Amino acid sequence: MPYLKTLVIAAGLFTGVSAVAQDLSSKQGRSSGKGTYAGAVYTMDNSVVANHIYAYGRSSDGTLTPIGSFATGGKGGIFDAFDGLDPLISTDSIALTANHKFLLAVNAGSSSVSVFRVNKDRGLTLTDKAKTFGVGTDSIAIHGSTVYVSVVDSDGQFGGPDNQAGGITGFRLTDNGKLIPLPFSTRQLPSRPSGVRFSPDGKFLVVTTFNAGSATLASGSVDEVSAFRVLGGGWLSLKPVGTGVSTLPNNAAGRNMPGAIGLDVIAANGQQYVVATEAREFSPQGLPPEFDTLQTGSVSSWRIERSGALTPIDQDVLVGRQVTSGQRTTCWLEFLPNQSGFWVANALDASISMFSFNDGHMTLIEEKAAAGAPALPSDPFGTSDGFIDLARSGDGKYLYQLLGLSGTINVYETKGGLKLVQKMSNLPDVNVQGIAAF
Repeated sequence: MPYLKTLVIAAGLFTGVSAVAQDLSSKQGRSSGKGTYAGAVYTMDNSVVANHIYAYGRSSDGTLTPIGSFATGGKGGIFDAFDGLDPLISTDSIALTANHKFLLAVNAGSSSVSVFRVNKDRGLTLTDKAKTFGVGTDSIAIHGSTVYVSVVDSDGQFGGPDNQAGGITGFRLTDNGKLIPLPFSTRQLPSRPSGVRFSPDGKFLVVTTFNAGSATLASGSVDEVSAFRVLGGGWLSLKPVGTGVSTLPNNAAGRNMPGAIGLDVIAANGQQYVVATEAREFSPQGLPPEFDTLQTGSVSSWRIERSGALTPIDQDVLVGRQVTSGQRTTCWLEFLPNQSGFWVANALDASISMFSFNDGHMTLIEEKAAAGAPALPSDPFGTSDGFIDLARSGDGKYLYQLLGLSGTINVYETKGGLKLVQKMSNLPDVNVQGIAAF
């Protein structure tokens, strides 16, 4: 998430992450062996030494019990400004198959993706690891047996989030948890992808872009969302069939660039809609952000037409009342099971907000449905809890919030508003990424 060029806090980060990974190495793969859980929650330490997935059993009351940590066989990565809050600037860095049989996870530091079988006790068994391409594998989309992953930069040279140009590539997931590369499936992108999702009908793959409109982006692309058509066998159209952007550079309103990260594609009343979160970090001129120039975050929506064209529905809906006083760095979202609304996580301000959703139209219902310690100007990354990825239980009764700067998962009961019922704090304090639940 936040790429704040003037607020780099790199000193000691690699050392701290390495120590955590070494301490966990003796615990990897350990399982509780206890009976059954109602579900499970998974997250990733994203260690640059040896990446691990943390597994938790979910009880019927939503609370979590640690099961163990499981090595991915790859390395995590840091592709932000080394502040530890959102190292991949992405969503869906870990993802479950629809039947909860397999969990997939990116290894950003070794440009690969790992596959785990989900065991009956909710522990994990590594079944495969496949190379991707370029550098910084950061997001995963799954539909049936077709898997697509995105990478931060296609040429393998990381020069900073503002001028990256990545890509996507496809795999076939077998019944025994192996990833088979799809030949000729790689598509280059003109900007840095932050999320990939299939449409519910599987006919389109949608990509969000973090750095659309960046002044240092060689392609000059301003598209924050792009839709590829999925052809027979899981291959994609050579180019996007639809693109969308809520805000153009140098706009008269002085609005910051979207910085789209969070993404969902849902079906309702015979239509399919794309919803993206917008961090609003890059300046209207496309310059890398500074803390005091951040603006209120937002969400935007588009309808996917039969051709794949993206028709704007609601654009730049603020997470607050004004551009300068609402919740900042809006980066992730999670829909209710009935799709009547969704939550968004605002990273630096450490809050969760709630929107209603009706045929693509969105209304802010609650600016602060839940909140932790926000960022202070004097020390943003030292004061904020850093609310990042969100995931919910299958029935929507519980919401799980990953805190990027305190090694914690907050557990909320959702009935009647968000009620905190547990704080699970056994993760590294920084560099964690991704959360998935069922």
